[in-house]
Amino acid sequence: MSNDKYKQTGEKIIEIIGKDNIESMTHCATRLRFSVKDKDSIDKEAIEDIEMVKGVFYNSGQFQVILGTGIVNKVYKAVAGDSNEEEKQSDSQNAEGQKPKKGKIQRGVRTLADVFIPIIPGIVATGLFLGLKGVLLNESVLGFFGTTPDAIPESVLALITVLTDTVFAFLPALICWSAFKKFGGTPIIGFVIGLMLVSPALPNAYAVADATSNVEPLMAFGFIPIVGYQGSVLTALVVGIVASKVEIKLRAKMPDSLDLMFTPFFVIIVGVLGGLLVLGPVLHIVENGLVYVVTGLIHVPFGIGGFIIGLIYPLAVITGMHHLFLMIETTLLASTGFNPLITLCAMYGFANAAVCFAISFRSKKKNMKVMGTSAGITQLLGVSEPALFGVIIRYGTRPLTIMLLSSALGGMVLSILGVQANAYGLAVILSPLMYIYSGYQFVTYIIVGIATFILAFVLAYLFAVPKELLKPDENTAINHS
Repeated sequence: MSNDKYKQTGEKIIEIIGKDNIESMTHCATRLRFSVKDKDSIDKEAIEDIEMVKGVFYNSGQFQVILGTGIVNKVYKAVAGDSNEEEKQSDSQNAEGQKPKKGKIQRGVRTLADVFIPIIPGIVATGLFLGLKGVLLNESVLGFFGTTPDAIPESVLALITVLTDTVFAFLPALICWSAFKKFGGTPIIGFVIGLMLVSPALPNAYAVADATSNVEPLMAFGFIPIVGYQGSVLTALVVGIVASKVEIKLRAKMPDSLDLMFTPFFVIIVGVLGGLLVLGPVLHIVENGLVYVVTGLIHVPFGIGGFIIGLIYPLAVITGMHHLFLMIETTLLASTGFNPLITLCAMYGFANAAVCFAISFRSKKKNMKVMGTSAGITQLLGVSEPALFGVIIRYGTRPLTIMLLSSALGGMVLSILGVQANAYGLAVILSPLMYIYSGYQFVTYIIVGIATFILAFVLAYLFAVPKELLKPDENTAINHS
């Protein structure tokens, strides 16, 4: 599809909303987000008729147009270019005293998501590489081809290690880069600071954590432990935020003739020394505590933790708080190599799609049949808003209750069975790829996912279809008579 097509789509959306009606425009992984002066003046049906648009809704003080993963980036870039003019406009308006339309917590969570979303492709790809590694080096698979793991050349093993370990080894560099980009610093300076946090000159964090390695941290001033921060998400995030703000303040005061040399010099000193000597040791304790709490909840006996997570995640999506899960998932992956949290949240997608299909199939209204089926298919491909806001919430508490219950029960079963992903970012149909590292994990996840889908579909078909949808359209009734 040509860039002109994406530009035309964006221009049509802006034209219908009204240029004068738009205060600011941003985007997330799947949606264009508009802060508008008058949401009631927008012709929603006209926007939904645009080819690439999968739905619209108003939430968290923003008018949101659902385009889907990949498409939204191209449409946004086609109409906004590489600059962040719209986002800066929004920031400046707030600075001038205009009341923000989101609460502080929601804006904080949204900011976290803006940092982590750009690095998702690297995590997803690494997860797939890890899955393929588990398959290719499996003794049973190799035995089928008449060989063993010992027979694999060292060069091949080295190449596999490069593909599977690099992202997590240099994760702080990616996070610092993204944080600098989000908060207005120079991204390359953030990347350099992140690389220094995992410098080979420092004791490797994974080796220090391994009691059998005999690797000890260096001690500064006799009491501050200095280690590399491989896999440390929180330290990299906070260092990136603090250092980027330091850079902005320095550039405002530094003479132009000295800016190129001395601003990066002082920013890197503050970022690296502050990270290694002050922030890192403290935040590492906080990060370990977070992993301990989340892991403890996930492993509460009898799947109770899985039930709770499966229940609250869809509610988090409704409020926009689900972006907070990204940081926790990244932390779990970096610390343990696995991501059980996304596993327990993933049943939401299966349940959401199933309820949509059930309402669509039983409905006598032609429009709902089309809308429900389209929303269900879109959810299977990973975009949940059309199903959630366009169908389930629209028709009251019964569809929502069944979706929540099915999601929670699916999470509970997966928790009991010990299923856990090794990546994140893949939804519903593609999500089994996060479990191909183990035959048991792969098969069990698919079975539970299908069972959750069937449960939600049957319950919704029997109990969640509103009475008004069971009455045929007048034209249809006349034709039959």
